[in-house]
Amino acid sequence: MVIDAFSRVVRLGEGLAQTGRLSEAAMDRAVAALQVCADKLKRRNVHLARSVATEACRRAENGAEFIARVKAETGIALDIISAKEEARLAVLGCHLLLEQGEGPAMIFDIGGGSTELVLVDCESGEVPRIHDWHSVPWGVVSLTETCGDEPSDPAGRAERYARMCEAVRSSLAPFAERIGPRMLAHSAATPLRLLGTSGTVTTLASLHLELPQYDRRAVDGLIVPAGSMRSLSQRIAGMSPPERRAQPCIGRERSDLVVAGCAILETILDLWPADRLGVADRGIREGILRGLIAAGDEGERSRAALRRARRTNA
Repeated sequence: MVIDAFSRVVRLGEGLAQTGRLSEAAMDRAVAALQVCADKLKRRNVHLARSVATEACRRAENGAEFIARVKAETGIALDIISAKEEARLAVLGCHLLLEQGEGPAMIFDIGGGSTELVLVDCESGEVPRIHDWHSVPWGVVSLTETCGDEPSDPAGRAERYARMCEAVRSSLAPFAERIGPRMLAHSAATPLRLLGTSGTVTTLASLHLELPQYDRRAVDGLIVPAGSMRSLSQRIAGMSPPERRAQPCIGRERSDLVVAGCAILETILDLWPADRLGVADRGIREGILRGLIAAGDEGERSRAALRRARRTNA
């Protein structure tokens, strides 16, 4: 049961692609948001927590300095996790939303600084077996900044979007080649299942439902025709910035970043065609929670066994 939550777009990786460092402004925004989290943890008397940092801190020259500043100013001890651990946590957090079926499934997480893809086999209700995974340094922030400012004309926007797609395709090519034989082994009898967890996917799902404002209950677990998500991606990419900002489920905060997310999503759909796409408004955070709960359960079982052993010995 979720009793408290907080989310804020801080763009920690803003400017990282150009400088290799986290900017002072970006760190200030992140620390301010984390202070809100620290206040909530204190107010709720939380005694067990796991706090993680991902791609921006992995890549930045001053990532460790930022972690030390967060600890000093907020008391939160951030752990910079590997891309592999990030992928594992995403799977753990959202795999229950995979459609029923046999054969392969692809879970992907489009972040700010990177995108993780995980090929799994999954029986109903069980944690999937991970067959392979891949991380590319393209997220909505890193891809947006690398491809430069958005042109004002439709032709320029289309050309920039095509460059985004090509950059993602090139980075994903080794993974596509590596898992190709396994994918070919499963014919139309066991079609690929796709599940996406990210702001991009949930935003597009909201637009698909024509929601006046974002509603997690309507989006989390939704199954959407892949063709609809592709059409929405292309439509959003062709919009002018004011047109995107006017969309009720995009808004000003994400309007410039959503185009890169659409490019990443559409490229994934190109490489791994599927009829339907599952949508998850859950991921790393829920994976961490499930891991903490499982560790607590295991610890309790160990303590119970020790108590039984002591009574037997007595």
